[in-house]
Amino acid sequence: MHGGDEVVAAPAGPPQPLDWKFSQVFGERIAGEEVQEVDIISAIEFDKTGDHLATGDRGGRVVLFERTDTKDHGVSRRDLERMDYPISRHPEFRYKTEFQSHEPEFDYLKSLEIEEKINKIRWCQTANSALFLLSTNDKTIKFWKVQEKKIKKISDMNLDPSKAVGNGSVSSSSNPKPCLVNGGSFDGSYNNLSNDFFPPGGLPSLRLPVVTSQETNLVARCRRVYGHAHDYHINSISSNSDGETFISADDLRINLWNLEISSQSFNIVDVKPANMEDLTEVITSAEFHPTHCNMLAYSSSKGSIRLIDLRQSALCDSHAKLFDEPEPPGSRSFFTEIIASISDIKFSKDGRYILSRDYMTLKLWDINMDSGPVATFQVHEYLRPKLCDLYENDSIFDKFECCLSGDGLRVATGSYSNLFRVCGCAPGSTESTTLEASKNPMRRQLQTPTRPSRPLSSIARVVRRGSETPGVDMNGNSFDFTTKLLHLAWHPTENLIACAAANSLYIELKAKMNPTLQCLPKFIARVFIDANVRGNNDIDIETTDDTALNTINQTRNIW
Repeated sequence: MHGGDEVVAAPAGPPQPLDWKFSQVFGERIAGEEVQEVDIISAIEFDKTGDHLATGDRGGRVVLFERTDTKDHGVSRRDLERMDYPISRHPEFRYKTEFQSHEPEFDYLKSLEIEEKINKIRWCQTANSALFLLSTNDKTIKFWKVQEKKIKKISDMNLDPSKAVGNGSVSSSSNPKPCLVNGGSFDGSYNNLSNDFFPPGGLPSLRLPVVTSQETNLVARCRRVYGHAHDYHINSISSNSDGETFISADDLRINLWNLEISSQSFNIVDVKPANMEDLTEVITSAEFHPTHCNMLAYSSSKGSIRLIDLRQSALCDSHAKLFDEPEPPGSRSFFTEIIASISDIKFSKDGRYILSRDYMTLKLWDINMDSGPVATFQVHEYLRPKLCDLYENDSIFDKFECCLSGDGLRVATGSYSNLFRVCGCAPGSTESTTLEASKNPMRRQLQTPTRPSRPLSSIARVVRRGSETPGVDMNGNSFDFTTKLLHLAWHPTENLIACAAANSLYIELKAKMNPTLQCLPKFIARVFIDANVRGNNDIDIETTDDTALNTINQTRNIW
């Protein structure tokens, strides 16, 4: 403190490694149960709020889950504080609904079968309590609206319900006479109407039927279909921050769509050469910037990432920035280009960094520094001696996805044997944890020694090496190429990861409480955690314990 009014904050150290635990599983298979091909999950995505989770499978279905632990169910805050809630409340999800998004098709012009498999799912902005999302297979993109509809029923009728039939008409007898319009019959008289409809003496009063809404039902409706715009398989779709447009990418082109117009799109990137024999690279992934609607990035099979600005020109074949890592001299081999191909890219929440995944590594790039990645995390280095075997069984072409935490302090990606890696990317962090998508994620966990990372603004690049023992995975166990964790998603605001292992959806979350809170009385710790969940620090706590009050004042900035 200088001059009595300036406070110098102490430098914050790297965040502590998280202790992960199992939270939920959906679709868990029984031991020995054979997994059907159509049930394997092929896409997974949280919405921006984290309250909804969507998955797509190879059978063309989309399944939605919703978060339930954020609801108060009408109980006041003070009553919740007085209840004996466990200290560690964690997000909980439940099944919401599912619908058939795509069906298998056949392209007669190209004699090509089009699978119903969902390649990507992306959430769009919500409106009027309805959920909107985009889903795509290899050729067709669909825009879905999911909304609760009230089921209307007719009540308070004057008629006997057992005699009522469709459209309000009434069955009169076992051998009804054919009637004309307005109640007339073929004999021309009006006296042959059934006594069941008009009893002798007439009705004492006439009551109109009342329509009531007693229950609701979730209905998914396809609003628009965007098709016939890609000659090659669609590998990416991404919603724009303007809420009006989105992009779709295949191997050679990226198209820009308006959500309200399905009849046309604008081609903004085209890497197809005049002569296909000159083709050297293809587009592998594309993503819009999270906040700047004019910027997007796409990756290639050569391991490079291009950042383009839609304000420069209508056709963005020329990039604004190129992110590429030079190839080390003397390291080129037959597999160099195959393992360098980027399978997925993701922007950080603030848009400052881009995370990319190739077959061997996970790389973090600063969009303000195109000389190379600011951090590199080794994921499959232990498989390098097995590249020939991987090529023979086509495992070398597996496309693993990646994700970042909402606070930007950690990254994650999948591997074989249903394992996934969580690495810290904050300055000074050495966190590198291997977990298994199961009810015991720490069962095969191993803390891999890593070199301390430098600040992300440092020009020097960081490389973290894992196990290099051939024939075993990163934990020293024999690897299984048939069980692979390709798809995972990080909750946008909490340390929670949803993983897709075959047909099962696992949700793992961190279970490490702040050490400062562990020394507090139970009811005080519960109040702080409840404040963290609700995003509210303005809480009145009634206690006469001076030690507890001092600790509270020291820890208010934790949340």
